[in-house]
Amino acid sequence: MKKILIVETNVSTYGTTEKPTGLWLGELIHFYDEIAKMNYDVDFVSPSGGYVPIDPVSMKYADSIDYKWYRNKMFVDKALSNTRKPEEIDPHAYHAIYYTGGHGVLWDFVENQALKQIAETIYEQNGIISAVCHGVVGLLPLCGGNGCPLLKNKRVTGFTNTEEWLSQKRKLVPFSTENALKEKGAIYSKKRFFTSYAIEDQRIITGQNPWSPKAVAKLLIQKLEETV
Repeated sequence: MKKILIVETNVSTYGTTEKPTGLWLGELIHFYDEIAKMNYDVDFVSPSGGYVPIDPVSMKYADSIDYKWYRNKMFVDKALSNTRKPEEIDPHAYHAIYYTGGHGVLWDFVENQALKQIAETIYEQNGIISAVCHGVVGLLPLCGGNGCPLLKNKRVTGFTNTEEWLSQKRKLVPFSTENALKEKGAIYSKKRFFTSYAIEDQRIITGQNPWSPKAVAKLLIQKLEETV
């Protein structure tokens, strides 16, 4: 059975402010809903393990798919209340990794060395790395076999500067997701703001924004069925 590791944030506020953030719920659930149809085995991990806070703004966009899983106690217990710690993960067991988004990830994904090593190991064993929206920042520290940034010369997308400004969060975040991808040498692309867009290049799958997790999941499923 193919196995996927889903990564989530533990950060509940924008830096030292009291303004709440966290996981963007739909970026977890709309991805998971597609994966569940394939009966893949899924585990959930976060930098600190345990509880995953939900960005309250994301609840305003929740639809019937979100609530189907949000009301599922077994799913909530595993995916939101009791996520695993990185040190509890054996990366050799997974065929793919998926980084969820939400602004919280900007504070706890990039510098986490344990998550970095997990993702690099999965990729080195012919696995797939996927991410959506701000979750793509989890790919920033990854290195390829030649020591260069894994993102260098890879076609990727992620939350755009325009979307950050329209969301009125640009002054709250520590850096620009779009700019950071470009600085790593990635070939960045995007479509119209707040519309679904996902792209795959050399076993790296990325989605632009909260409207894109389903598209990311579909590309991942296609790739898994083809190559793993």
